[in-house]
Amino acid sequence: MYELLGISLVLAALLTINAGASSVAAALWRLIEKPMRRCTARTRAEVLFAMRVGPPVVAVIIVTAFLIPSYLAYEPYSTNEFVSKKLGALAVLSAIGVALALLRGLRSWLATRSLLRKWLDSATPIHLSDVEVPTFRIPHSFPIIAVVGTVRPRMFIAESVLQTLSEEELTAAIAHECGHLAARDNLKRSLIRACRDALMIVPCGRSVDRAWAETAESAADEYAAQQNADAALNLASALIGIARMIPAGARPTMPVGAFLLGDETDGVQARVSRLINLATTRPEDRNSRFPVLASRLATIVWVGLPAMIAIVLVNSNALASLHAAMEQAVKLLS
Repeated sequence: MYELLGISLVLAALLTINAGASSVAAALWRLIEKPMRRCTARTRAEVLFAMRVGPPVVAVIIVTAFLIPSYLAYEPYSTNEFVSKKLGALAVLSAIGVALALLRGLRSWLATRSLLRKWLDSATPIHLSDVEVPTFRIPHSFPIIAVVGTVRPRMFIAESVLQTLSEEELTAAIAHECGHLAARDNLKRSLIRACRDALMIVPCGRSVDRAWAETAESAADEYAAQQNADAALNLASALIGIARMIPAGARPTMPVGAFLLGDETDGVQARVSRLINLATTRPEDRNSRFPVLASRLATIVWVGLPAMIAIVLVNSNALASLHAAMEQAVKLLS
């Protein structure tokens, strides 16, 4: 019973802390969404990513650094406590969520590998300046410009796109994909999807998921448009041209990849408007104090959290208090 009780407490704590922290993050985003519009899209995307991935990370840290040591140190091996139905239900839900996250990650990896093999079979390597990843042209009915993969990303461009876009438009579109590469957006997208499955019974993070996806596209647009006003206008023209090339009712197959039009092709009009605005806005007018503030907050978190963990681990009273709180939780759930 000692091992079963400990495992049940760990799983229940993971779910409870993750759900609570995700709810707080979603509520916090609603409060800071308007002020954050003064930031660059990249800053907003980084904040959103931290808010989405942070809750499960916090849950894992609290459980591994605090709860497990407290349980091992103060729970008698011959405990007479048992796993109640309520505690068992929370543990089972948490286990299912973790299993689904792992399963989705595996399925996504297998689907991406299958897609890469299919595309590479008919692909022709090409060389593009300023592109550091392997690049290929492929015959495809969908106007693909995409970066596929997380560990070893590759860029694929449909022949129809190469034939239709002007040299300036193609350069701007490729710069957009390079923005995704620089930000490691494919890896971040995979982590966000895993977090979503791990918290399957609480939908509070979905709004943050959508906001991150939209903002990541805007950030890649900014990356492409940072050279000059013409680059922003060329990218806007490329978006319109590719959107017109999409066959009726067609959708891109992209398990883990960054496609030029993003997850929602309906957002092209808004992106074009933002790009026109970027083309008419002076670079100095886009700066704000928020990127510096976000960087300082991140430093405080990454330095302060390990320090807090170290203080608690060497403080036996803190671990004893945590164990007493666990005892009360077990009683409430019995």
